[in-house]
Amino acid sequence: MFKKATRISKARPRMYAFLLAMICLVAGVIVGSTFYNSVGASTEKSFQHLMHEAMTSMDQGMENAPMTGDPDHDFAVMMIPHHQGAVDMAKAELLYGKDPVLRRLAQEIVVTQEQEIEVMLTRLKQFKTQ
Repeated sequence: MFKKATRISKARPRMYAFLLAMICLVAGVIVGSTFYNSVGASTEKSFQHLMHEAMTSMDQGMENAPMTGDPDHDFAVMMIPHHQGAVDMAKAELLYGKDPVLRRLAQEIVVTQEQEIEVMLTRLKQFKTQ
């Protein structure tokens, strides 16, 4: 009649810790972008200028990535400037954008793609030691 109680997975507390960390990161981006905008910092450059700089930097970074022929290495060194370009564009949106849905998306891009950049940098360091 009654279902047997299931054990709580050992992974569950880690999952909750991860979710809490993500919420804190997103909250930090929200607070930081609000403060950043409220003091008028970095709005010396127009939105178009910031977007152009992000694209130029991304294109140059991808073009000059040191390719080795190893797909894993080459993927990482190409994706790092690509992700950084997305982060830079998202930050421009946070400075100038008004649409709450797009601002939320930009906040998520900053958090997730910066984390992904860290993963790729870590893997590249591990490739060098192998």
